[in-house]
Amino acid sequence: MASNSFGQLFRITTWGESHGPAMGVVIDGCPAGLKIEANDIDAALSFRAGGKNNYTTARKEPDSASILSGLFEGVTTGAPISILIPNRDVDSSAYEPIKDLLRPGHANYTFLEKYGLFDYRGGGRASARETVCRVAAGAVATKLLRGIGVKIVAYVKAIGEVAACIATENAEELKKERDTHPLFCPDHLAGSAMEAVVTEAKEQGDSVGGIVEFIVNGLPSGLGDPVYNKLEASLGAAMMGLPAAKGFEMGEGFRAAAMRGSEHNDRFVREEGTVKTATNHAGGTLGGISTGMPLVGRVAFKPASSIKKPQETVTHSGEETTLEFPSHSRHDPCVAIRAVPVVEAMVALVLVDAFLLNQCVRINQITPAHSLCGDAPLQETAPHSPHPSVSL
Repeated sequence: MASNSFGQLFRITTWGESHGPAMGVVIDGCPAGLKIEANDIDAALSFRAGGKNNYTTARKEPDSASILSGLFEGVTTGAPISILIPNRDVDSSAYEPIKDLLRPGHANYTFLEKYGLFDYRGGGRASARETVCRVAAGAVATKLLRGIGVKIVAYVKAIGEVAACIATENAEELKKERDTHPLFCPDHLAGSAMEAVVTEAKEQGDSVGGIVEFIVNGLPSGLGDPVYNKLEASLGAAMMGLPAAKGFEMGEGFRAAAMRGSEHNDRFVREEGTVKTATNHAGGTLGGISTGMPLVGRVAFKPASSIKKPQETVTHSGEETTLEFPSHSRHDPCVAIRAVPVVEAMVALVLVDAFLLNQCVRINQITPAHSLCGDAPLQETAPHSPHPSVSL
């Protein structure tokens, strides 16, 4: 299995299986000098954790991170950061009766075809449990980004046919409203209707899909590397690598296909000496490079594949049978809910990597204080220090 790493300069490698002894992640390329504590990571893990209400899995993992390397006196050294997260609430008994069945919607068939074996206990590496590693790494990336004024928020935009009405692109306001709703939806009116949809699906032994939207404020212009590492392409790779993700879009996304150029083009304006756009149909990028406007994107998640309804299938040997999960099985009725912190983490990982890559694009980097519309002449930093320092 050769694809367990993500990123270029800020690079993570995850390891572990859903029902194994632990999960873990190694972060390579984190700059030295960043203050980080286990509590920073634990807070992010708590946001992702299930077992909090009737809308998520009953599996209650008391996720707590142990930072094994890369820190000295609470500060990153530049060495690889290794994070360990034990699996404690593991019950593999629910998978024993169905281990020889091909589960509809699951990865066991394709893993068997590719590798010749499959860890059936909760899905092994194919399990969404792996995302705990991404969230842990994302907590480190998020703290680094906060040092340059970047703020990220993700939330549930839609569940089933119910969609939230979001009237702002202010990340702090959205986060405040999101965190007071059990489905992580900042539109509480729509959120109540979503609760009914999830409850109905769960009572019927079924599941339902959803959409997670993210917004980023404070992102500097100039991030993203055409032609093959455009910012939206890197984000797309990050999001489509998530379990159950089936679609990704930026800005107007697929709706742009029904628009005219005169509608979709964002008009440039000058505000307080800086260049902005009057609208944000593009979602914060042009030519694969950030514009400085809010970065906006959405990820569509399919309904959870593990459901209590009986499903016709075949065994590994091809015999027709019916799949029924044991009554004590624990699954999410809507994976989009707990995908919110994972989307947030992956956005952070993409952006911190893009920021670090951007530090070496020019010999004489223009200082970020300049404005295309300003009256003062452009100033360059000294040749021996082409990039302004960032306080972390």
